[in-house]
Amino acid sequence: MSLQVNNLSKIYGLQKAVNNINFTIAKGEIVGFLGPNGAGKSTTMKIITGYLSATSGNVKVCEMDVHEHSINIKKKVGYLPESNALYYDMFVKEYLQFIAGVHQLTNSKKAVDDVISLTGLTIEQHKKIGQLSKGYKQRVGLAAALIHNPEVLILDEPTSGLDPNQIIEIRNVIKQQGKNKTVLFSSHILQEVEAICNRVIIIHKGEIVADDSLEHLKKRGNNLEEVFRELTFEGGIG
Repeated sequence: MSLQVNNLSKIYGLQKAVNNINFTIAKGEIVGFLGPNGAGKSTTMKIITGYLSATSGNVKVCEMDVHEHSINIKKKVGYLPESNALYYDMFVKEYLQFIAGVHQLTNSKKAVDDVISLTGLTIEQHKKIGQLSKGYKQRVGLAAALIHNPEVLILDEPTSGLDPNQIIEIRNVIKQQGKNKTVLFSSHILQEVEAICNRVIIIHKGEIVADDSLEHLKKRGNNLEEVFRELTFEGGIG
C-alpha cells in the first residue's frame, strides 16, 4: 500500500482531534476525505505529510514511517494545504523554479515548463502571484505539489475558489494524475468528490464513520450529500 494510517491519534489538551483512525490507500486510488469543519481532516493530512507529529499511532508512505523518514517522505508526497501559503512577491515561474530547487530536481526547467502547462498557468506564468485571482493562486499551489512528480498526492480543498470551467480543468488534472499515483482528496463540494473519487472516507469528531466505495455509499441514500448528513448531522438549522 502506498499510504497506511495505523491507529492514528492527535490530542490537543483535552480534545481528541483525531481518535485512533485506520485506513490504507493503494496506488491508482483517488479517495475522497470528507467531514464537517473540525472533524480532523486537515490534522490527519498534516500528519501524513510530516507537518504535524501524531500523539500515537503511525503513518507509512511507500512503506516508510513518516516519523522516522520525514525528509524522504517529502520527496514522495505532493501536498496542497487548505491555506495554500504562497510568496506573493514572486512571479509564478520564478516561484515554481524555487520549488524545483528545493526538491533538487535535475532538469528543473523541463519540470517547471511541464507543470505550468499541466495546470493551465501558461498565460499567467510571468505575473506576480499576488496579482492572480484566487483560482489561479490555487493552480500555483497545485503546480507546486505536482512539480516533483510525487507518488502520493494530498490535496486539501484543491478546487476552492475556482470557477466552474477551472474546476473541470483541475478535476481532469487530478483524475489523470490519479491513474498512477495515490490521491487523498478533501473537499466540501460533494459533487466534486462524486466526479473525481472512486472511494470515500468520512470522518466525524476525529473518528472514521464510513470507508467504502462511492457506489456502495450512495446506496445508503439518494446521493452522497444525504449519506454525509446522515452520518455527521447533529441538529440545528436545516
